[in-house]
Amino acid sequence: MIAGLLHHVIILPILLPLATGAVLLLFDERRHMFKSAVSLSSAGGLVVVSIILLLRVQDITSAAYVYLLGNWPVPFGIVLVLDRLSAVMLLLSSVLGFCSLVFSLAHWHKAGPHFHSLIQFLLVGINGAFLTGDIFNLFVFFEVMLTASYTLLLHGSGVMRVRAGMHYVVINLIASSCFLIGAAMIYGVAGTLNMADLAARVSEINGDDRQLFKIGAAVTGIAFLVKAGAWPLGFWLPSTYNAAVSPVGAVFAILSKVGIYVILRLSLLIFGVQGGGLEAFGGELLFYSGLATIAFGIIGILASQALGRLAAYCTLVSSGTVLAAIGLGNSALTGVVVYYIIFSTLSLAAFFLLVELVERCQDATANVLAVTMEVYGDDEIEEEDEVGFYIPATLAILGACFGICAILIIGMPPFSGFLAKFMLIAGVFCPEGMMESTVYIPAARDWIYVAMIILSGIAALVAMTRAGIRIFWASVESRVPKVQMIEVVPVLALLSLCLVLTLIAEPVMHYLDVMAASLHTPTDYIRSVLGNFSEFEG
Repeated sequence: MIAGLLHHVIILPILLPLATGAVLLLFDERRHMFKSAVSLSSAGGLVVVSIILLLRVQDITSAAYVYLLGNWPVPFGIVLVLDRLSAVMLLLSSVLGFCSLVFSLAHWHKAGPHFHSLIQFLLVGINGAFLTGDIFNLFVFFEVMLTASYTLLLHGSGVMRVRAGMHYVVINLIASSCFLIGAAMIYGVAGTLNMADLAARVSEINGDDRQLFKIGAAVTGIAFLVKAGAWPLGFWLPSTYNAAVSPVGAVFAILSKVGIYVILRLSLLIFGVQGGGLEAFGGELLFYSGLATIAFGIIGILASQALGRLAAYCTLVSSGTVLAAIGLGNSALTGVVVYYIIFSTLSLAAFFLLVELVERCQDATANVLAVTMEVYGDDEIEEEDEVGFYIPATLAILGACFGICAILIIGMPPFSGFLAKFMLIAGVFCPEGMMESTVYIPAARDWIYVAMIILSGIAALVAMTRAGIRIFWASVESRVPKVQMIEVVPVLALLSLCLVLTLIAEPVMHYLDVMAASLHTPTDYIRSVLGNFSEFEG
């Protein structure tokens, strides 16, 4: 009985938020307390389910657990695939969704219609993208995710959000068109869109078909690079993330990682050792696009005065760092890349939530006189009602949270940001498989990548120090804001998780190293999917 129930747990990260979002649409918007309780319970349940899946995936002997929807055989039916990578990403998205919902209960969930349903549908798209084993269904889940994000970006109204939303919608519609066209070309050549089946057939594609397959893969990759915010396709991201209200911006922190997840998954599965001459396809482009994204983010970080834009440019630097690491094709970096994704997503989400609380410390008139109108929006200054009650030592708590965020984003010791960057640099200089007696001479691009990581940390140090001085130290116009405990707790929770990542870095990295070894052995994944292993049943 228990084994039978566990067999169906894999569908819950999609089914639970989907059912919750649909049910909440049936209730009037004036029933805020009821809708909040249902939505928060669903998000909490999603965290529990993700933890169960993370624990259970360690017990299977195959590379992945396969769930056949409708019990149709692979590759003809829809298939969900759970492995160590997708389990980690599911837990990350669930935690962000839960913390964002908790934060929104102070004010933002009442600022527009169907907020809770939209968050739930966004989680459906994100979780589906992590679980699907089929490129067409990946497109479907991408569209669910994007459709919900379009409306969430406009939540709270305002000219700035409408303008950013229009740009966001147009860019992503173009990206979706590229996704669909590329997927159609891949299917026309390979005759399948199941990821495992495609990986098994890719070595058999020859001649003109191989060129068409490359073109299809490149066109499809544009959609993923747009979502990841890669330069020059990520110009939309700073304005979009800055315009979003705080809880939406926090959950948006993982949207760029969805694109990166797909790039990492497909680059190792289809263009890995089984590629049959297509190994490392697009790796050079990923590397130099990642470097350009880091450079663009550094310039934006140094130029930003508004904290929202600073957080958005830090997101670009995070994406560029990961893309360049994937482009290096160094297997020693795979586990570290996922560790970096986890810490950076948590810390940036905490920063997006903190931005609103910190900006309440400042007087709007004094800010306009002190800095340019661009910093605070030349279209309008939104006046929002102060909510909540005074927390003792509010400025001290906000200052401490800001300081921890700064340390994490900069990559200073002793927190997980430093560990992630240190391990990235160590992995560049000590590739996996190198004999201890062998002296490895780093290539020029290795040095460039390491230099960009260090420069991005220095830029973040300058920008965060400048912002901290202006807000908490030098500003004579600052005031003690009214902050609800329900707003501070999610920030503290996300930062605490970053600190926990530091304390348990060794077991986490052991898990991620096993995950990386599995990703670099695509035959195990292919055998698991095409062989229809279902070890949860036993």
